[in-house]
Amino acid sequence: MKVLLATDGSEYSEAAAIKTCEMFGRLSDTEIKVVSVYEPFQPIASEPFAVSAEYYREMTNASKNNAVHYIEATEGLIRDRCPDANISTALLEGKPSARIVEFAEEWGANAIVVGSHGRGFWGRLLGSVSNAVVNHAPCSVLVVRKPTD
Repeated sequence: MKVLLATDGSEYSEAAAIKTCEMFGRLSDTEIKVVSVYEPFQPIASEPFAVSAEYYREMTNASKNNAVHYIEATEGLIRDRCPDANISTALLEGKPSARIVEFAEEWGANAIVVGSHGRGFWGRLLGSVSNAVVNHAPCSVLVVRKPTD
């Protein structure tokens, strides 16, 4: 079985990683692929002031570095809880919901695990990555809520 775990470093993604380990981490025939997606920053044509290309490169690099950190932290969490789990990782670029779905299809995932909410206000205001993944995934999707304290 191939399980794709998408993370954005949020507490909901941490809950998804823990649930992935609980459900799939001890199964010998399961591969867990931890992914994170970063979006490159693009210049906006209608900006009222000029912003250098270097600014966009730096913002994209920061976003990419954050995604790498999220992958490493999630992989470490799973390895601590399930030392024998078969884990690999992938860094993806693009719109998170679209890239998660595309990668799941390319990789042949049997299941996708995501947190119920992501990082930040804008993501919830403009649309949910987990909702888009549920509606477009080529396989089953487990949406994990953060446990209440």
